[in-house]
Amino acid sequence: MTRSAPDSCPGVLRLHEAADGPLARIRLPGGRLRPDQLLALAEAARDLGDGGIELTSRGNVQLRRIGDAGALADRLGAADLLPSRTHERVRNIVASPLSGRLGGLADVRDLIPRLDDALRAAPALAELPGRVLFTLDDGRGDVSGLGGDFGIHAVSADDYALLLGGRDSGIRVPHAQTVEVLLAAAHEFQGLRGERWRLHEIPDGLARIVAALGVEPADDLLESPAPQDIPIGWCTQDDGLVSLGAGVRLGALPGRTAEFLAAVDRPVVVTPWRSLVLSDLDEWTAEQVVRVLAPMGLIFDAASPWLLVTACAGRPGCAKSRTDVRADAAEAVTEGRISPNGTPRPGHDLAASEITVPGRQHWSGCERRCGRPRGDVTDVVAEPAGYRVTLPSRA
Repeated sequence: MTRSAPDSCPGVLRLHEAADGPLARIRLPGGRLRPDQLLALAEAARDLGDGGIELTSRGNVQLRRIGDAGALADRLGAADLLPSRTHERVRNIVASPLSGRLGGLADVRDLIPRLDDALRAAPALAELPGRVLFTLDDGRGDVSGLGGDFGIHAVSADDYALLLGGRDSGIRVPHAQTVEVLLAAAHEFQGLRGERWRLHEIPDGLARIVAALGVEPADDLLESPAPQDIPIGWCTQDDGLVSLGAGVRLGALPGRTAEFLAAVDRPVVVTPWRSLVLSDLDEWTAEQVVRVLAPMGLIFDAASPWLLVTACAGRPGCAKSRTDVRADAAEAVTEGRISPNGTPRPGHDLAASEITVPGRQHWSGCERRCGRPRGDVTDVVAEPAGYRVTLPSRA
């Protein structure tokens, strides 16, 4: 596949002109946020945007209706959220959110800043497309199935499989060499890609990069299915402290809720499932967080129907959308038309009020289906005469 248009993926210094105003996307390597950084985002959303923080499917965040781009860049720079003006759009790194705290075969936390630093230190990689994705999986298989371009997947405490285009390359790498090998693969991609944005778009891209790296691949390859479960609720860490997984309705975090989260003064991770993980809490503090923030809309119940539903921006944010899909999806949840079990039924030209869909689903305002998660998902797509419901291909 060759693209006919240049990559226009937004950032902080190059905003996207959405239908409701300029949109900024802020990269958060590994989804990690210090409390002061979360507070800075909440204040920027309040003072310069529409008051909300959108969570993305790559563990990044977006601010909408930005009124002063220069002031936003200054604020984010002061909070260490814009450490490079040349590489800001290529810092797309997702990592296992609970790594080093609970489960997994290895601890990938130290690889996040190492990879980010190495990316920003490589001038040629500033030209990577803004859609390129790096994945760091600690062996539990939660992020390897997200379709990254370059990734590592722990197979033991110190050894990793190199993933290229979301597939196991057969190359095995020790912990100390992971960042070096990931960057070498990214440099090779730059030399091969032409106008292509993603590694999987290059014919035989995986084989060509493996050959260029000059490492003999193994024969026993890993499978990386898209994850279905996300960390929600009470998670007891290996050290006895608590992590809380919190769902965010349709990925839209109100700035005021973000301020309360920042006040807890604990590390926050934005996950690629548009949720949050608040870590290193003692039990009393964790109980208070749930007591205060659940009524504010954060979801700590893994059985909540809100966790089954994702949606694109829809109207008024997107000019291509045919309707306000978030409002329609939210109404379906609050009216009890979304459930975990049952058999979804396909249909065409359905009014929003007629839609009753069980299981994982993505609501889209047009055929582009922006933000659709990977894996088995029922598509609810707005058409000129109503919604079309399409079952997952496996169904």
